[in-house]
Amino acid sequence: MNWYTPSLDEVYDELDTGPEGLSAPTADERRDAVGLNEITGDQGRGPLRILLAQFSSVLIWVLLVAAALSFAIGHVVDAVLIGIILLLNGVFGFVQEYRAEQSLEALREMSTPEVTVRRNGTERDVDSTALVPGDIVLLEQGDVVPADARLVEANSLEVDEAALTGESVPVEKTTGRVDAGTPLAERANMIYKGTSVTRGRAVAVIVETGMETEVGEIATALIDAEDSRTPLQRDLDRLGRRLGIGVVALSALVVVFLLLRGQGLIQAGLTAVSLAVAAVPEGLPAVVTLTLALGVRRMAKENVLVRTLPAVEALGAVDVICTDKTGTLTEGKMRVRTAWVYDEEIPVEETRTVDGTTDKDGAEISSATEGVEDRRDLLFDIGVVCNDATAEDGDPTERALVTAAADRGVDAERRRAVRPRRDEISFSAERKRMATVHDDVVYVKGAPSVILERSTRVLGPDGPVELDAERRTRIEAQTESFAGDALRVLGFAYKNRSDESGPEENLVFVGLQGLLDPPRREVFDAIAETHRAGIDVKMITGDNAITARAIASQVGIGSTVVTGQEIEELDERTLRERVTDINVFARAEPAHKVRILEALQANGSTVAMTGDGVNDAPALKNADVGIAMGVRGTDVAKQASDIVLLNDNYASIRAAIKRGRIIFDNIWKFVAYLLSANVAEVAIVFVASLFGYLILPAVQLLWINLLTDGLPALALGTDPGGDVMERRPREQASGIVDAEMLSLVGGTGLTATILLLGLMFYTLDGSPTVTPYAMTMVFTGLVVFEFVKLYVIRWTKGASILTNTWLTAAVATSLILQLAVLYAPLNEYFGTVPLGITDWGLLAVVLVIGAPVLVLVGWLARRSTRR
Repeated sequence: MNWYTPSLDEVYDELDTGPEGLSAPTADERRDAVGLNEITGDQGRGPLRILLAQFSSVLIWVLLVAAALSFAIGHVVDAVLIGIILLLNGVFGFVQEYRAEQSLEALREMSTPEVTVRRNGTERDVDSTALVPGDIVLLEQGDVVPADARLVEANSLEVDEAALTGESVPVEKTTGRVDAGTPLAERANMIYKGTSVTRGRAVAVIVETGMETEVGEIATALIDAEDSRTPLQRDLDRLGRRLGIGVVALSALVVVFLLLRGQGLIQAGLTAVSLAVAAVPEGLPAVVTLTLALGVRRMAKENVLVRTLPAVEALGAVDVICTDKTGTLTEGKMRVRTAWVYDEEIPVEETRTVDGTTDKDGAEISSATEGVEDRRDLLFDIGVVCNDATAEDGDPTERALVTAAADRGVDAERRRAVRPRRDEISFSAERKRMATVHDDVVYVKGAPSVILERSTRVLGPDGPVELDAERRTRIEAQTESFAGDALRVLGFAYKNRSDESGPEENLVFVGLQGLLDPPRREVFDAIAETHRAGIDVKMITGDNAITARAIASQVGIGSTVVTGQEIEELDERTLRERVTDINVFARAEPAHKVRILEALQANGSTVAMTGDGVNDAPALKNADVGIAMGVRGTDVAKQASDIVLLNDNYASIRAAIKRGRIIFDNIWKFVAYLLSANVAEVAIVFVASLFGYLILPAVQLLWINLLTDGLPALALGTDPGGDVMERRPREQASGIVDAEMLSLVGGTGLTATILLLGLMFYTLDGSPTVTPYAMTMVFTGLVVFEFVKLYVIRWTKGASILTNTWLTAAVATSLILQLAVLYAPLNEYFGTVPLGITDWGLLAVVLVIGAPVLVLVGWLARRSTRR
């Protein structure tokens, strides 16, 4: 039901209630019928859900099948090694994501607020979850609205609805009726769950509770929405499927071929398992997880909390950021940006303490009447005295006036003590002004047009002068100029109490103050850099078009604005065609944001959504990467997100994007590295099997894939980034295995295959069966080749040899481990024999032949990419 449309009596009738409220038994019956006034559903991911998510990759499933096959044919060691690496992968991912979830839990409010309710005409405090439709609640400044309600009484009421609508300025609320179809942000007679009272008092009748509130409907949409998979997840799943199909086909082909040649079933089965192990990069899931975890740790130091590991890489792949305005691009609090006295503008940066105002020694302020020494100071004096806020508490606009005065050295508490308030005429939406009465003077502030209408003089440089038509026109023009800059403009005036006319008549107009929720200083550079990185930034806000356009233009987003109402008039096809060229979406509601995101994604964009309000949550959930604000953000927004900014600073998004791109580069390098090793292993095992040789058994292949390759590949995750923010985002359709990687993997794999097969036949020296010596030489030769190939692949991406000390240490450790397999008792389990100096010399010759070829392959791949 549209509760804002009918009369108040009709609302009472529909809810079977009245001004005295419900009886206690009636309230209990309704609570049993409608449930508690709370948001239910997804309260975060539990430990079991986080753990199971670590094993949802197709590549993991392929490895599980390989482990089962190894165990089935008696290769218990192989099966155990695969199981260990899968377990470690799951543990690493679980620990990181569980910690993130626990950190998020610490950000939530742990207490349930109480609210004053009227039942049977008696006021009492009850738990807000106990409210039901028909309850009468009493609210005042500082209270959080406990449920959706229709206003019965409103006394100077203003409500901060930024968390729901995105409106940066508190909204004035009144009683009465509102036309059907009025947008949520403009329903003046309604207050909504989760918003907060910033000024005044109210009596309201609860109309919806729990999941039936506006917040509850958004939460329901989040529960129904499916989690989108990141580009990296999709790439690895695609790679896993292709490897799985390839392994099955190749293994089946080899088994058939060997059986036709007279080989026994056991030998054919062992060869098939070796091929399967060679084809699947067992270390890849663990290395990806650990590299992402390292990136998460670095991002945590930059105030970025990552809830899901793949989101790190996905953030580096986005090409569109849809961002809220309030608290994300802006500071989230009102500030006086400029002031004006007839006929002089006063930028707030130039405000200073002058004679006649409170100085740092606490001297008294001169009388605020005709003859003040500086009318500019009187403007700020009125702002703090005709005011109920402090710098830390109260209406955001009034707090901004206090802060602006403090910048000039005016202490609000001391100023109010010097000029005590004897009476006041409160602000209301109808009056649009507030007046305070003091011993010798009346101060008034409010809408400029209202103040100007009641003024007969204006305070000039030499004192009050007649407010003639010309001066009035100049004041109106200045007001319009401030408003055109998206400033919220207030007018200020005074009168001496010696004037016996009404307290708000025959005023002396003093000046104007223009207020704005200003952009964060870091945002300008952050948006400029994201643009240079090929990322389009779009603002989606609940604010009006004028304010949205002004902020977007200031920070460099653009000025093409479309409102939520205009979006509703566009069909899906038209929206898709226009969405790319639109910079700003104003007066947007949750459904609009989801439509915008769907249109962008339909155009092939990888979209990140930043926001903090409940209204942002559906878009956060549906975006490729959802980024919530940790300080101002609502619990609903945080739960819907992949990433939480702990300091609400947009500059942290820039750092996160850079980190994401570095991580993708590093993942690309070790995927290329591992796949090139697997290509060589598969080719060597396959070709050798055609001649009846099982040259690399499964245990040796696992050793190469999990330990010798794993440590250097993991060290690649610490590679520093280069010019990653000077590139355009990668194309989503290309996947991680792109043309450059295919040429690099194919070329290096072919080189290693040819040289090591030659080494195999040379060391076999005509033997009809595989000898331990030949097996050891090919095994060790493949390991050494991997070390050379590793540096070639890094060089392909622009990395120099000595920039990664962790990689140097990893290669040295891998070499020591390989020597242990050759010369320690471990060689019994791996089927190897110790090598002599002559053998190492032979391996060196093979390496000298192969290294220049590997460098040439890398150079060609790099050159083709640069073109």
